[in-house]
Amino acid sequence: MPLIKNRPTLVSQHPLTRYVSGESIARLLNRPLPEIKRIDCWRHVIHVVAPGLSTFVSYADLPPLLGVAAPVAADVRIWRRRWRSQEYLAPRFWREFYGQKLSAAGDLGEMSAWDELIAYISFGLTGADRQYLESICLETTLRLSISAA
Repeated sequence: MPLIKNRPTLVSQHPLTRYVSGESIARLLNRPLPEIKRIDCWRHVIHVVAPGLSTFVSYADLPPLLGVAAPVAADVRIWRRRWRSQEYLAPRFWREFYGQKLSAAGDLGEMSAWDELIAYISFGLTGADRQYLESICLETTLRLSISAA
């Protein structure tokens, strides 16, 4: 049985459904991925079920990913509207999520793609978060350059 399910509805899916992943949900909820039993993508929210947990998550709380359509202006509007009460800043876990993705990059092309994606959404990160991610990017670039030589 797949972990992530799209609920059948008569209306179209949420535009940010493409960024739903078990890994990002688990990190957002601060739970190990194996604990998450079910993720239902509904029209306006995501329903997550785990032992002792049944909660709703906003699509706008999940970070964009590689491997699916890149973010567009409409996505930015959704994020900014959601983050209005947080001084227009992305959820705090995005920093750690992207830091882990940059560190785990297997080659310079993948690392560069993550870096481009982060640059596009950098409006939602604090200056300290951007510096942190830039330092990880430099470390990863150096590591990958040395291993490629």
